[in-house]
Amino acid sequence: MKILHIITRLILGGAQENTILSCEGSADEGHEVILAHGPIYGPEGSLADRATAAQYQTVEIPSLVRAIHPVKDYLAYRQIRKLIRETRPDVIHTHSSKAGILGRAAAWAELEKRNGGHAVIHTIHGLPFHPYQSSAIRRLYIALERYAARRCHRIACVADAMRDQALAAGIGQRDQYLTIRSGMEVNHYLHPPVDRSSQRAELGFQEDDIVIGTVARLAELKGHDDLIESLASVLADRPEIKLLWVGDGWLRAELEQKIAERRLTGNITITGLVPPQRVAEMMQAMDILAHPSYREGLARTLPQALLCTVPVVSYDCDGAGEVCIDGQTGKLVKTGDKNALRDAILWMVDHESERKQMAERGRERCTRQFDHQRMVQQLHELYRDTLDAIR
Repeated sequence: MKILHIITRLILGGAQENTILSCEGSADEGHEVILAHGPIYGPEGSLADRATAAQYQTVEIPSLVRAIHPVKDYLAYRQIRKLIRETRPDVIHTHSSKAGILGRAAAWAELEKRNGGHAVIHTIHGLPFHPYQSSAIRRLYIALERYAARRCHRIACVADAMRDQALAAGIGQRDQYLTIRSGMEVNHYLHPPVDRSSQRAELGFQEDDIVIGTVARLAELKGHDDLIESLASVLADRPEIKLLWVGDGWLRAELEQKIAERRLTGNITITGLVPPQRVAEMMQAMDILAHPSYREGLARTLPQALLCTVPVVSYDCDGAGEVCIDGQTGKLVKTGDKNALRDAILWMVDHESERKQMAERGRERCTRQFDHQRMVQQLHELYRDTLDAIR
């Protein structure tokens, strides 16, 4: 098969890692793969080097930007149509909101023009609408997603929650959907290259410190503020508890100011941008992973932590409960409940044996569910079944 993937940005992120692994897996099995993406900018980091070094073609679409921009959006739509005409793929697979809307519209227009010829697939890594937007923006995104869902054959979701939320908003038909977990290189997390003691020493932690880790962009709705507010008094009373924030982003300066105002500078370590291959090493330094995100498809950091035998505490957001199963593989608390977040983290801190049992159960589950090779095979089955159905 010739497979064209389209994604908005190749920043360091779950959707982007998923897409890169999908491209690599297909190319390794002999399929012809093309990855189209928009410009890359910002402090989040980039996966462009890994993409360009791989055995498939990459194409930058200059007008494909994340923000709504009518002129650039129209140009991107035309550029995507031109790319489809030139490459004539068997499968067009879109990722992320902007690329998903423009890519599906362009792919369907070319499909109708040619009277068939290719399958149009979209993956929902996370829905673009959420309760924290203005009602006008939310209605706009829902309308656009409804429009786009009518212009693709199948929709893959990284979590059942994404399917349920989309259907509840009137997006697509139930028989369009299936869940394919966002795969990762599980062996890298099962067997990190750096041992716990070495990594903790490198980061400046003592052996008896209890490290609460977070792996996320320093961005809105990721919950770093909630950790500061819920744990400020705890960190003052219990100096052995430390926070480790792995990541960077636009809110870093603002968060560092809040940390300084609370006199918590010595309690919180911010690593800044970390290459994806070092995330497993950072997790080796953690005793517990906290993920207080307000919106997420299914955060990859949850299965990654469990694969590293690190128990998790998470807000009950989107697909989190499909990995962080309350009382079994972690502690799941109501989104935005900072007191419950604090209590869950402290329970984990004070119940070492129980938290380790949770992590072991999670490790076993995630090893089966999140292997990237399984994801690639499921995608290939989806591609072939869709092509068989439309040809």
